[in-house]
Amino acid sequence: MAGRRIVSLLPSATEIVAALGGLDQLVGRSHECDHPAEVQSLPICCHPTLDVQASGQEIDRQVKQRLAQAVSIFELDHDLLNRLQPDLVLTQDQCEVCAVSLEEVQAALGHSTGVATRVLSLAPSDLDEVWQSVMSVGEAMGHPDRASEVVADLEARIQVLAQTVQASAGDLRPRVACIEWLEPLMVAGNWVPELVELAGGVDVLGTSGTHSPWINWPDLAAADPDVLVLMPCGFDIERTRTEWETPENRAQWHQLRAVAEGRVFITDGHQFFNRPGPRLVESAEILAEILHPGRCDFGHHPAGWQPAE
Repeated sequence: MAGRRIVSLLPSATEIVAALGGLDQLVGRSHECDHPAEVQSLPICCHPTLDVQASGQEIDRQVKQRLAQAVSIFELDHDLLNRLQPDLVLTQDQCEVCAVSLEEVQAALGHSTGVATRVLSLAPSDLDEVWQSVMSVGEAMGHPDRASEVVADLEARIQVLAQTVQASAGDLRPRVACIEWLEPLMVAGNWVPELVELAGGVDVLGTSGTHSPWINWPDLAAADPDVLVLMPCGFDIERTRTEWETPENRAQWHQLRAVAEGRVFITDGHQFFNRPGPRLVESAEILAEILHPGRCDFGHHPAGWQPAE
């Protein structure tokens, strides 16, 4: 595959390009695009304007302050973008916090000269729309047939997972709360409730196809799920564990049955659940391993998930 010069400003889009066999067409990436490993040598075209190493509570404060002031959370490198001369830029217009917005990319390209650049903005809200994103990227790359093959393979893997769960776990369907941010509390929406269902669980707080909602502590306490799955956006396992083990969290969370019974699990939210691309299949497999221990084993422990205790 040759002929395109692609800049991806979205980790999931980078993974889609890779799945379509287009790694050799990527010429630039975002600061978060790190999979597959080969892309890490590409020049970085955008950077966050906040302290991404701060605590979750402090990151939330910085984000809300910038949004209130209409200040961007990301800074695009206009000069680099101009030098790279991409003819396709992949970004998103779903979340102001997740990646560079469509509007910012269009404004940046307005300052550059050279080749005509197409901007493809992805904004999936459920699994069907994630697969459609794969198709859209494939069409933009000029390889719709390859995209169809990739989507068919992903859907087939999802069906195998669902059948495996049904065969091994039967009607055992734990009640699950998937936590996308710890302070303040946010539960995972969009495609995650679908993943929970495919993995043989019942999501008690998230709604498929809708943005992840903020909730109050009484909401979580009232739901009192059987299982808590922690998947903070952008956090790996160790970083989530550090936040989870703060004294103020421990005192409050121990009121929940899942905590008292040792059914709290930490996942790599950075690499899996929060990237709407091909690895959502692995994300569903992780959930199946968590919800049905001893019955489902896809080899994701301990890299993809670990018990909180």
